[in-house]
Amino acid sequence: MATPTLALIPTGYKAGKLYSVLPESGVGDFTVVRATEATRVNEEGLIETMGANVPRLDYSGGGCPVLLTEPQRSNLVTYSEDYSQSVWTKSKTTIISNSVVSPNGTLTADKLVEDTAFGEHIVYDLLITSSGNFSHSIFAKAAERSKIRISSGSNLHKVDFDLSNGSIILEVGATGSIDSMANGWYKLTLSWNESSSVPQYAFVSLLDDNGLDSYQGNGSSGLYIWGSQYEVGSYPTSYIKTEGSAVTRNGDQVNGAGDAATFNDSEGVLMVETKGENDNTFNYISLSDGGTTNYAAILYTDTDNQIIYRYYVGGSGVAITVNSIDVTNFNKIAIKWKANDFAIWINGIEVGTASSGSLNPSGTFNELAFARGGANNTPFYGNTKQVQYFNTVLTDSELETLTSWTSFIEMAQAQNYNII
Repeated sequence: MATPTLALIPTGYKAGKLYSVLPESGVGDFTVVRATEATRVNEEGLIETMGANVPRLDYSGGGCPVLLTEPQRSNLVTYSEDYSQSVWTKSKTTIISNSVVSPNGTLTADKLVEDTAFGEHIVYDLLITSSGNFSHSIFAKAAERSKIRISSGSNLHKVDFDLSNGSIILEVGATGSIDSMANGWYKLTLSWNESSSVPQYAFVSLLDDNGLDSYQGNGSSGLYIWGSQYEVGSYPTSYIKTEGSAVTRNGDQVNGAGDAATFNDSEGVLMVETKGENDNTFNYISLSDGGTTNYAAILYTDTDNQIIYRYYVGGSGVAITVNSIDVTNFNKIAIKWKANDFAIWINGIEVGTASSGSLNPSGTFNELAFARGGANNTPFYGNTKQVQYFNTVLTDSELETLTSWTSFIEMAQAQNYNII
């Protein structure tokens, strides 16, 4: 197979810069802009704060890091790590502060302990009254209790979790997820849509061994909690620390790789290995002239599980739509262009072709960006394992190899399959 002209495998970085493996001259390096701090999961499995403009190489899934790019979000919880504060209402519970080492490696995690009363043993924070899409996340670790519920403050939107085996017990009116962290911690998430304007709570409940939310407490049992986050959005994002007021993390901008001498407008292949979100927005990775009308792009659309390959000249051109692709899993996607020969390959299969279409004049493409053009227009937000660009087309056999999994284990892990 030909050697890529430009290749990104997220490894090297500094503030404002993400290094590409190829070309060695550095012309393929990406510019990174984010005016605020942000967090990632580091190689030790701990949450780490990265400075402004520092790209986030995230190890959440274990193994090699991925490039994490996210939209602007705000954590509306004002004390995300201190449940002893009065903004957190305790009902039939007490808080023992700084009881155990937290997911960021510091002694800042609290213990939520039930009292001896019969009823619901909870802690909650009233945040806003609104409608729309919301996500609530929290980090939790089992102690005497291992079952926990997070909710919007009512039984209309709730998810129950079992920390003893990392499972979801119950979902009602919401979508939940549970992700293993270091040292026995789990990140628990709840996402839902509120159709009418009602009070929104960050709500945490202890459950007894039978999963009941109303029970006779013993005055000593509980579990550990840390890092509550409540954000407006259809899916949860990385942790944002607060210490008395809501905090906003800016979105990531990653663009500016290559120049006119790097790219070939008349033929080539762009390959990415990425996963995104079904969030009703457009997300591009593109070669372009820095604008939004002349480009070759992989587009995650505002339709769930839909990807479009676009090769546009002057704002129109080839558009190949692929449906029923789970975009929330990692997919290997390659697009190719040549005179009367356009195609998109996904996970080792050619899934769409076009036999006609105009090509941009030589020297048009001068930038590779995680956006449509270089001005952060409709940027790609998600996780990226690799990007490869070839300045000549590849054969079908080469495209199949390029977009295939190297092993059954790799495929199973990327597609979130259970291996039994």
